[in-house]
Amino acid sequence: MKLASILSRIVILCFIPLFLSSCNEDDLKKAATISSKKLTLSRDRSLKVEIVFSDSAVVKAKGFAPILDQVNPSTGSKYEEMPKGIKITFFDPLQKPTGTITSDYAIRKETEQVTIFKKNVVVVRDELTFNTEELTWNQQKKMFFSPKGIVTRPDGTVLNAINFKAPQDFSSVDFEQGSGETYVKGDLTQ
Repeated sequence: MKLASILSRIVILCFIPLFLSSCNEDDLKKAATISSKKLTLSRDRSLKVEIVFSDSAVVKAKGFAPILDQVNPSTGSKYEEMPKGIKITFFDPLQKPTGTITSDYAIRKETEQVTIFKKNVVVVRDELTFNTEELTWNQQKKMFFSPKGIVTRPDGTVLNAINFKAPQDFSSVDFEQGSGETYVKGDLTQ
């Protein structure tokens, strides 16, 4: 029994230098470098926010977000995040509503002048409804873009749209590889 005890102590003493040699100074330097590059954020949260978009003192749209986070990262450009979604109502010059956009999440990148709507995005206008999972508004180009979605018209036409784009007033739509179902009034044989 004494021999087994002595052997186990010798084995343990042999493994201690092995364990200690697996940790070296280079690992500690890497850890210190990584922790010194820690990203810090400044986040200001506002609740029940109404956003008004105007041009030449004419209100073009109003948006409502239950939560609006203004994020200022230590590196990179600042952005606004709406983690609980947003609803935007568009208006004509006489302040009559012309349409809406709703989504479950949105992010506005200030420097790029881009707003990205995600999750259950729905655009409603008199002449169409557009459903997608992602819609991007490019403020400089005054255009909306989406990789894919479904366009529904009041006459029952339903189109699957790839590479969807529309001007910011949705006065027209353009897409590629459309497929779907449409209805035609009248007789096609004439």
